Formats: sequence, C-alpha cells, structure tokens
Amino acid sequence: MSERGPATAPSHEPSPETPSVPHTASVPLKSARRTGLLVTFILGGLSALPPLSMDMYLPALPEVTDALNSPAATIQLTLTACLAGMALGQLVIGPMSDKWGRRRPLLIGMVVYVLATAICALAPTAELLIGFRLLQGLAGAAAIVIARAVVRDLYDGVEMARFFSTLMLISGVAPIIAPLIGGQVLRFSDWRGVFVVLTGVGAVLTLVVWRSLGETLPPEKRQTGGVRTALRTMRGLLADRVFAGYTLAGGFAFATLFSYISASPFVVQEIYGASPQTFSLLFGLNSVGLISAGQVNGKLLVGRVRLDKVLAAGLAVITLASVALLLLSSGMLGEIGLVPIAAALFVLMSAMGMVLPNTNALALMRTPHAAGSASALLGTSSFLVGAVASPLVGIAGEGTAVPMAVVQLVCSLLAVGCLFGMCRPWQNREPAV
Repeated sequence: MSERGPATAPSHEPSPETPSVPHTASVPLKSARRTGLLVTFILGGLSALPPLSMDMYLPALPEVTDALNSPAATIQLTLTACLAGMALGQLVIGPMSDKWGRRRPLLIGMVVYVLATAICALAPTAELLIGFRLLQGLAGAAAIVIARAVVRDLYDGVEMARFFSTLMLISGVAPIIAPLIGGQVLRFSDWRGVFVVLTGVGAVLTLVVWRSLGETLPPEKRQTGGVRTALRTMRGLLADRVFAGYTLAGGFAFATLFSYISASPFVVQEIYGASPQTFSLLFGLNSVGLISAGQVNGKLLVGRVRLDKVLAAGLAVITLASVALLLLSSGMLGEIGLVPIAAALFVLMSAMGMVLPNTNALALMRTPHAAGSASALLGTSSFLVGAVASPLVGIAGEGTAVPMAVVQLVCSLLAVGCLFGMCRPWQNREPAV
C-alpha cells in the first residue's frame, strides 16, 4: 500500500504523514462551526443510536432465548445481524452523503430505522427478528456515518480529536442508560417493550434532525459521478497504508469492545448469577469508565501528547486487561467470583476512551476530500469485525467466559499489529502537539 494519502487530496491540507497538526493549522468553516449546543447534542444523539440499539436489548437476551425457544448462539445472531447491517449500510450511505449532501440520506435512513425497529417488536420468530434487525442496522448506519462526516466537515486536526471526545461524552451516556432502561422495561414488559422504546427514541431523533440539523457539505464540495467513482474513491483511501492501518486498528479495538457487549449478558447473568438490574449497573459503571477516559483524552492529552502515543498506550492497557480476563476465566488463578472479572472488564472498557476517538481522528485527518467515504470505511471495518467476533464468544456455550477473553486478546493484539506494522508512528518527524 502507498504511504501517502490519496492523490486527490487538496494541497493545503496537512501532510498525510502528519497524524496531528498544530493548533494554529486548524482552519474549520467558521460560520458552520457555530453550530450551537443543540446541534452538538444532535450529533451526539446520532452517534449514540448504535449503542442504544445494541445495549438496551442486552438485558433481554436470555429472555428472548426462552421466549422464541432458540439457542443462545442463534439469539446472538440478532446482534450480529444489526451490526452487519450497520457495516454494509455505511458503505452505501457514506458515498451517497459525499454526492448528495449529509441531510437527505440521513433523514431517509432515520425513517426506515424507525419502521424496522417497530417491526422488530412484532417479530414472532428468531429468524424474522434477525431479518428485521439486519434492516434496522442498514438504516441506522446513516446516523453514525453521517455524524462522523459532519464532524469532518466542520473541524480539522486537534480540534477534530477534541470534538470526537466531546461526542464520546454525549453519546457515551447511551451505554450507561440503555441497559438500565432495558432492565427497567423488563420489569413491566417483555423483551418486545424494549423495541417499542427504541422506536420512540428513533422517532424523536428523526424529528429533531429534520427541524434543527442543516446541511454541512456545500454543493461545490460534493463528489460527482456514480458508483464507479465512489468505488474508485474508496480504493484510493484503502491504498493509503496509514489510513488503512488506523482503520483496521480501530476495527479490531471495536471488536474487542463488541465481544464484551455480546458475551457479557450471559457471562454476568448466567455464569455468575447476577440479575438483569445488576448487569445493567455493572454495564453502566463500565461506560462511565469509558466516558471518563475519553474526557481525559480530549481535555488533558490531546494537544499535549501525540495522538499516536495516546492510542498506543490505550491499546497496551486493553491487551493487558484481555490477558487478565483470560487468566481469570480459565481458572488458572483458582476459583474466582464476579468482582475480579468486573474489575478487568472495567479497565478494558475505560481504555477504549483513549482508543476509539483517536483512531477516528487520525484516519479522518488524511481524508478531507472524501469524509463520507472515509467515515463509511471506518464504520464498516469496525462493525464487520465486530459482527464476526460476536458469535465466536458463544462458541463454547453459556457456561464459560474463556471464548470472550480469547477473542478480546486476539483482537487487541491485531490492533497493536496494525498500528505498528502499518501506521508506523515512529516515522513521523512532526513536532508533538
């Protein structure tokens, strides 16, 4: 792969080999940047839609398994289908947003998301639920891919990294409250009630987007051409070795995160006997750790420490936490309870706050000319790798957490390999900012 960015990048942008730029080099669109608090929260809400769709449903997984009379591995495919849909949908919607602007594809996707989620609440079989979760993911992809593209439209360099950390603060509330809401819904309804609540959330967000989120990509900056042009743009992005390295590193890190999301309801509730409410509280605590680390990243580290160094440190912590989980769950350290497992998961989740914002920022810094396509590739790699990891964590049944720990360790090591083997941050000679 080429080490340089795509040849179509404007000459005034930072050098492709520069993973961070001086504060004074950030030249966003001044008028568009005055988005106000409401639009900031809208972008956070759009970024929160995937974790809402996943995490509110997590406490209900064991109940869905019983209600639809299906094995756990089959019900976990409802997570995989939604994740795969979000991955594939981004490949279509990202280039569409580069060509037609951000607003129209976003609104279409949100409307379809609301309809698909409502149908999920009525699904009588596991197979139909899997199918409509796939459609839900395909439509919901518009939220996450266009939210990232809008950020790239408005920000650059260090400011973009800081804004991604701000979005993590807002959207990070979703993993905290979603399982809590899901657990409470299960006290008064069955698993179908979770999808009813998600339908309402999607409808409200669609209305707010329609009324308050303007277009951020002016016509003169939009891509021309059809499918062939879009494919050529994506091929050029993937030919950039450094962009591909950050994209894959973020994808494998996300797979580590999603293996926890997919397996933790069974690990915490079935193996260690916790209630859905206890699981929700532990999940929320881990999300607090992720948000806190994200704010340390955005407020204290970005602009003072190279983004590559922060990313490497975060991946190192995730790898060590994965090793600890494997030792604990395999019984090599003797009989253990829920507390040590929960502590290791907390450390792993917290370190994600230093990894996910920085992989997004470092990759998007290289692609100002095709933010929608680049955002699509970032999201697709994450969701596809996560979709593959999801069924693997349940391959040995519901009685052991070892598969989860093995998947997490393998994915974290692959992320480290991508960072050092493809991005090669030591080759960057630019000053730290």
